[in-house]
This record gives sequence, structure tokens and C-alpha cells, in this order.
Amino acid sequence: MPDTAILEPAVATEPAPPSHTLLLVDDEPSVLSALRRLFRGSDYRVLLAGSGDEALQMLVLEPVDLVISDMRMPEMDGAQLLEQVRQRHPATVRILLTGYADINSTIAAINRGEVHRYISKPWDDVDLQLIVKEALSRRELEQENRELLRITQAQNEELNSLNATLEDRVKARVAEIKQVADMLDAAYDELSQTFTVAMTVFAGMMEMRQTGIAGHSRRVADLARRVAVQMKLDANAENEVYLAGLLHDIGKLGFPDSMLGKPTSMYAPEEISRYHKHAEAGETALMPLPKLHGVAHIIRQHHERPDGYGFPDGLIGHQIQVGALIIGAVSDYDGLVQGGVAPQTYAMEDALTLMQGLAGKHYDRAVMAALGSVVRELEPPPVDEYLVLPHELKAGMRLARDLLSPKGTLLLPKKLVFNTKLILQIQKFSSAATVELALYIVKDRLSPPKSPPTLPTPDPAEVAHAGAARQPVAGSV
Repeated sequence: MPDTAILEPAVATEPAPPSHTLLLVDDEPSVLSALRRLFRGSDYRVLLAGSGDEALQMLVLEPVDLVISDMRMPEMDGAQLLEQVRQRHPATVRILLTGYADINSTIAAINRGEVHRYISKPWDDVDLQLIVKEALSRRELEQENRELLRITQAQNEELNSLNATLEDRVKARVAEIKQVADMLDAAYDELSQTFTVAMTVFAGMMEMRQTGIAGHSRRVADLARRVAVQMKLDANAENEVYLAGLLHDIGKLGFPDSMLGKPTSMYAPEEISRYHKHAEAGETALMPLPKLHGVAHIIRQHHERPDGYGFPDGLIGHQIQVGALIIGAVSDYDGLVQGGVAPQTYAMEDALTLMQGLAGKHYDRAVMAALGSVVRELEPPPVDEYLVLPHELKAGMRLARDLLSPKGTLLLPKKLVFNTKLILQIQKFSSAATVELALYIVKDRLSPPKSPPTLPTPDPAEVAHAGAARQPVAGSV
């Protein structure tokens, strides 16, 4: 059998739409016919009009890219027609066909109708096709330029609008960021103050078992911070020294009552052995708290000595942290003055003289110089305060002094601001306790009472019943 060719059905394709529309205008049918034949093979859509009026009507109904008009026509010549086209349809390209004898009219058409080109009759077909192609390409470029210009202008207007408000928006944003930063700073300050107060209260609780040394930790912390400032330590080091002063005796919590109640100079050998371990125990107690690691290291070293005879590690000279040298000197000074180191107490100058004699061996020379300067320059307590009783407290009042128990235990720290809830608790505590609380208040909050309060006279029967007189607990050491 002969091979059979497989014929695939032809796929019908739609003709591409014309790229442009031309309008040819002439009152002579033969000229229009010639022009139509000229552009028949192109992808142009061709419209024909026999007069100027007819052409204008077609322009209203059909979008036209280019008009070719003869100059000589009755009623409305080519110059008049193209002038109307320019006015009504300025984006339409205009070409004029004219004879040499019509040169003056041609000039008028160019001036009034702003024609793209004029072509003399008889025309050259190739030249006319090229002229039309070039004119339409130029029209596309002009349209693209106009569109780009429109987009650019719109973007410029938007950019100008953004620039006009950018400064205000930046200012508003900066203000917002500053407000958030201020709120975070305030929250951090409040948290830091709360933490410090908590450490102060904790230090007071540690001293409740230690008769005769009430307030030692707070005094050491305050004086140590002053010495750190005198030695120009940075803010973080100052804070660590202060916290180490509050907590430097935390390792003594496991001491028996017999050790807590007597000066270190009177310890028995076995008690001295246990005493030498309390600095290391204090570091161990604080190490689970990352925030207190620096404080823990200071506490471990606060009994080290520049000559290397300290404990627990026998460090020497620069191996010892400055904060630890400060705490060691200040703690011993407070012990000499208050009676926690030796059986007798020493006056300020006597204590300093005794310690200065040990400078370079037992104490650091720079620390001793700073301690002496600070102690001698300490100002007396401020006088802008007044005394109130619990029932006279008002919200907003601020403590001028620490509120202590008869044994010196801290009840409330100075600078604390009273609120309604706290006042009720204090009043309830005062009414149920066997002591009358007396609080010193800073004058810058509320005016003092017209006359100082009178503390009640102790009732002998109540004294006998309670085992101790009802005494005011003043807000001072």
C-alpha cells in the first residue's frame, strides 16, 4: 500500500489587530484610491474622507493616530482642517499633501495647523511610507514621554508631600521613642530601687540574731559607697560595693548565738576557724544569683590583706579587688567605733589612727586615705524633718530616716514614700505592738504640724506586763 500522508488540520489564527489608524482626506476619489492602495499591505487601519467636514465627524467617532489631508479641497481646505484637528485632537499627527503652487497656503498650514510634514505632489510612495512610519514612531515616543512625565510628576508630588510631613513624622517618632525610653528608664530605676530596698531589709533581718551590732551592715554599705566615690570608682563598682556592704556578713547566718554575741577578738580557736570560713560561705550563698556574682566575689575577698596574711585564699596586693579592700577596711572601722571588733569602742580619730598604723599590711593605703577623708567630712544629719506618730501619717509623706526597732533592726528604709495601704498597715502594727513608732518625715512633702507631737507616757502596769517600757522608736541609728 502506498504511504499515506497524515494531514494535520490547519490551526486558525486571528489576524493581529492593526497597529495604527490612518485617516486619508481628499475630495478626489482617484487620489484616495491611490493612497489606500499604497497602505493596503501595511498593518494600518485606513479610513477615507472626501471632505474636511466628513473627516472631523470621523475623528469624533474613531480614534485616529495620523491624518493625511490634501491642501486643495472645496469649503474647507487642508490648512483649515488640520488647524481644527490640532485644536480638537492635538495628539493626532498631521501631514499635508500640497502642490508647488500652494506654497503660501502650505506655510499658513504649517503655522496654524502645526503639521508634522508637508509632502509635495506627486509624492514618492516609498518616501511617503517612510514619512508615515517615522511620524507614528515619533508619536509613540511623545506619548511615552508624556506618560513618563505624568508618572514622574505624580511621584514628585507624592515625594514632596512625604518630605513635607517627614520632619514632623520623624519628630513624632523620636518623641515616641524617647517616651518609651523614659518609661523603660523609670521602670528600671524603680526595679533597681526595689532590689536595693530588698537587700537592705534582708541585711536587717540577718542582724536580728546578732545582739549589739544592729545597723552594722547598713552603716558599712553607706560608708563603703562614700569611699568608692572618693576613689572615683565607676557607677557599677559603687553599686557592687554598696550591696557587698549590706551582705558581707551573710556567711555568718550559720554561726551559733554564742559567736554572734561577742567581738571577734574574743573568739576561741575553734570559733576563729569557723569565722575564717564565713567569707567563702557568703560567696557560695550568692552565686545562684547572676546579678550578684560581682558582689559575691567582693564578699569572698573582703578579709584578704595586702601583705598576703588574709583569708580565705591568702591573696596579696593587686590580686585583691578594690571593692573587697574597701569593705574590709570600712567593716573594721565600724567594728572599732561600734564595739564589734574589740570589747571596748574607739572614737573616730582613735580608730583611724589605729588602722593607719596597719596601712600597707592589713589595709590598703589608698583605701585608708579615702576612708579618713570621708569620715572627717561626713555632714550632720539634715534638719529639714519633723516627727509624726502613726495616726498622723498621710499619703505622700517621705521618711527622712530609717525606721528602726529598739534593737536597731530596720523596719522601713529612709526615702520611702507612704501610700494609703502602707499607712493602714503601720497604724495596725503600732496599735497591736508594745512600742510606739515615731517617724521622721521630710519637710519637702508636707508642712510639719503646728506643734511637735507628744509621745504618750509609759503606763507602769503595761510596762510590768510587757517586761519593758513602751518607748518611741526613733528613725535614726
